[in-house]
Amino acid sequence: MKRRLFTPGPTTVPDRVLLKMAEPIIHHRSEEFGRMFATVNEGLKYLFQTKNEVLTLTTSGTGALEAAVVNLLSRGDRALVVRGGKFGERWGELCETYGVHVTAIDVPWGEAVAPEAILEHLKADPVIKAVFTTQSETSTGALNDIEAIGRVVRETDALLVVDAITGIGAHRMLPDAWGVDAVVTGSQKGLMLPPGLAFIALSERAWQAVERSDLPKYYLDLMKAKKSLAKDQNPYTPAVSLLVGLKAALAMIREEGIENIWARHAKNAEATRAAVRAMGLGIFAKNPSNVLTIVQLPAKIDGKKLVKALDGYGFTVAGGQAQLSGKVIRISHLGYTDDFDTLSLSAGLERALRELGWDVEPGVGLSAAQRVLAG
Repeated sequence: MKRRLFTPGPTTVPDRVLLKMAEPIIHHRSEEFGRMFATVNEGLKYLFQTKNEVLTLTTSGTGALEAAVVNLLSRGDRALVVRGGKFGERWGELCETYGVHVTAIDVPWGEAVAPEAILEHLKADPVIKAVFTTQSETSTGALNDIEAIGRVVRETDALLVVDAITGIGAHRMLPDAWGVDAVVTGSQKGLMLPPGLAFIALSERAWQAVERSDLPKYYLDLMKAKKSLAKDQNPYTPAVSLLVGLKAALAMIREEGIENIWARHAKNAEATRAAVRAMGLGIFAKNPSNVLTIVQLPAKIDGKKLVKALDGYGFTVAGGQAQLSGKVIRISHLGYTDDFDTLSLSAGLERALRELGWDVEPGVGLSAAQRVLAG
């Protein structure tokens, strides 16, 4: 049976990338590596839509989140954390681990944070050094308006730090224009790579904070990474094969064009939402992200059983997290996903729902998706 991967990480890795990663490994202190890494770094700037350097860390996305905390803040600093799902909560947990005092904005799951609420907290507590938020909250499917958040944070001296681990490569992100001081992503999402790499870009204001920071760090010291980058190197042994694959993935991104990639994700997300509604199901998020669709299930459909039923047809989707466990399924549109992947998923979801006793007319969801994609 052919397997089709629709989880919000890892995502499908294109054959072109896999074949490059299968080539003989090269030494990470060689001139050949340096030339390859220089090409990668230029490609990352295009992906991030920034003039700033993008640092590569051999870690998961969470490692880059931790790097942001320990490099930007100091002992006793105060931070404002937007907690609208599992990954917003992670920002708070990381800050508290290092003794940073956290003020939290708790947003109901499925909703986006109001930029005005952020500004209100910053004005009430002007010693806050940084605002930590998430572009696309993958546990709830909600999209936060980073451009609007950037405008309000810029009225203060606080830094804006964004987890765009799933957002980069799926949603518009213009960190330089929007006043984002630190933005993070990971390899196994929109970059179409296996897990193992994370990336972070910092503004000039953020680098000034790095110079002041006194929180403990060694492997995640971004100043070391910046100095090595000037020599087209990493400070420590990197995941060489992943970087070779990254070069190929970034070439694919450049060939398609970042605007076209954003549009493709938007259309596949819209088509999936149309299919889901046509089957009589709901969309959990009130302001849904194009990264993934979180399907709100009726009480008679067990989300865990639906995940297993889909798996029986070769479709791997994700279940709900925390309080959403068993109540939703999460369908990714990330990375190497095209129109016909979306159509096949719509057909598979119909069959799995019928298997579980949901009265859905064959083809109704598929037709709805087809109309969006053909429009």
